[in-house]
Amino acid sequence: MKYTVIIEKGRESGYIAYAPALKGCVSQGPTKAAARRNIREAIEAYIEALIADGLPVPQENKVPTLMTVKV
Repeated sequence: MKYTVIIEKGRESGYIAYAPALKGCVSQGPTKAAARRNIREAIEAYIEALIADGLPVPQENKVPTLMTVKV
């Protein structure tokens, strides 16, 4: 399975990573690479928990478009 992951600079330090298709699946790390590794582990644990609870695993059905808007 593939999920879109968004990685943002933290307010004070480090990076926050989340998967929009998986509500509440969030992780962090001191670097982008660490945040990416950590969110991968978080996604795996999230999916395992859903399966263990007999809940459906969300499929990513939207491909986001990122753009910059000048205002």
